[in-house]
Amino acid sequence: MIDNNKPLAQSGVGERIWALYHTDREEFRREVAVYFQRGNPGFTPVKVNYERRIIWLRDDR
Repeated sequence: MIDNNKPLAQSGVGERIWALYHTDREEFRREVAVYFQRGNPGFTPVKVNYERRIIWLRDDR
């Protein structure tokens, strides 16, 4: 839980975006933000676990 004491949702992205994680961290962050703005409006990525390929999302709706 972060900030508002609500549980975080788990999600992921495709390997094309994960490939950016080690090569261009800023581009990775931008791609993740755009991905979730389009597919899950109202959810904000807040944490990443590369080993498990999980992105934790906060529900801002």
